[in-house]
Amino acid sequence: MKTNILYLSLSFSLLLLFAACSSNVDKRAELDKLKKQQDQIADQIKKLESELKVTDSTNIKYSDVMVTEVQPSEFNHYIEVQGSVDGQDNVAVAPQMPGVVTAVYVKEGDAVRKGQVLAQLDDDVIQQQIAGVKQQLDFATNLFVKQKSLWDQQIGSEVQYLTAKNNKESLEKNLATLHQQIEMYKIKAPINGTIEEVGVKVGQMAAAGITPVFRVVNFSSVKIMADIAEVYAPKVKVGNDVLVSFPDFNQELKSKIVFSSKYINPSNRSFQIEIHLGASKVEYRANMIAVVKINDYQNKKAFVLPVNLVKDSQDGKYVFVAREEAGKTVAHKQKVELGQTYNGLAEITSGLQAGDKIISTGFNSLIEGQPLSIK
Repeated sequence: MKTNILYLSLSFSLLLLFAACSSNVDKRAELDKLKKQQDQIADQIKKLESELKVTDSTNIKYSDVMVTEVQPSEFNHYIEVQGSVDGQDNVAVAPQMPGVVTAVYVKEGDAVRKGQVLAQLDDDVIQQQIAGVKQQLDFATNLFVKQKSLWDQQIGSEVQYLTAKNNKESLEKNLATLHQQIEMYKIKAPINGTIEEVGVKVGQMAAAGITPVFRVVNFSSVKIMADIAEVYAPKVKVGNDVLVSFPDFNQELKSKIVFSSKYINPSNRSFQIEIHLGASKVEYRANMIAVVKINDYQNKKAFVLPVNLVKDSQDGKYVFVAREEAGKTVAHKQKVELGQTYNGLAEITSGLQAGDKIISTGFNSLIEGQPLSIK
C-alpha cells in the first residue's frame, strides 16, 4: 500500500515539472515572435518616415514677407516747442516832448518810412519863440554888416565889430536850437515798417517818453521767441539747427538759434531762445504761432528702423531678419540695442550690419527658423 502511494506522489511531481517546462517554452516562443514583429514594425516606421520626409519637403508652408535692406543713414532727434513771431524791428514810439496832439497822419496797417511824420503836437509856443529870434537875428545881421563895412574901412573899434559879430552868431545858434526843438513836437517813424498800433487821437495830451502812442514793426525779417524747459538746458545752445513751421502755412524754414538766455524763469522753470528768419512766402504777423523743432542730436551714419519693427522679449529687444540656411530663406531673431527714437523711427546702435534684410511686413506671426517667401 505504501509503495502505491509513493508511486503516485512521484508521478504527480513529474507531471508538474513537465507542465512547468512546457509553459516556459511557450513564453520564449511568444517573445521571439513579438521581437520579430517589432523589427518588422520598426522597418515599416522607417520606411514611412522616409516617404513622409520627401512628401513634407515638397509641401513646406512658407510665410509671405517683405524685407528692407538696411544701410547707414542720417538720424536726427528734435525737441519740439511752441514759439511766437515778432518783428526783428518792433518799436514802440513815444513823443519826445509833451503836448496836445493836433494831427495824426497815419492809421493802422499803413507802411511808413524812417523819419516820416506820424503825428503833430501843438508847437505854437516854439513857433512864437522862433519868430521873435528871427526878428532879433535880422536886426543883429544888419548891424553886423554895417559894423563890418566900417571895420573894413578901419573906422570904429575892433570891440564894436566883434560885439556885433558875436550877437549875430549867438542868435543864429538860438534859432538853430529852436528849430531842433520844434522838430521834437513831431512824432516820427524810427524805422521802415508797418503801423501796428495807433494809441492817440487829435486833442489828446501826449506825455513825453512815458506812454507809447504808435507801434512800428518791420517784418522784412522776423524773430521767433520760444520758452524751453529747464531740463533741456544742457542740449539747447546757440548755433543749434532748427526747423520752423507754421500751422496755417505749408512751409518749413531752416535756421539756427542765435540767442539762448542764461536766466531761468522761476515761475515756469524755463529759459528763452531766439531764432531769426529771413523773407519767405509766409505772411508774418506779430504773435503768430510757430512750431520750433530744435535739433539736439544727430548721427550721420546710423541704422534707422521704424519703431514698430522692434520687438521685446525676456532677453531684450530684437528684429526679424531674413537669412539663408540649408538652401532656403528663414526668419531669424536678431538682438539689437536702441539709441534715440523720434517721430516713429528708432536709432539702432548695435546688432545690425549694412545689408541685413529686415523683415518689414508679415513679421507678426513669425517664429525662429520659419521658412520665408520674400515678395
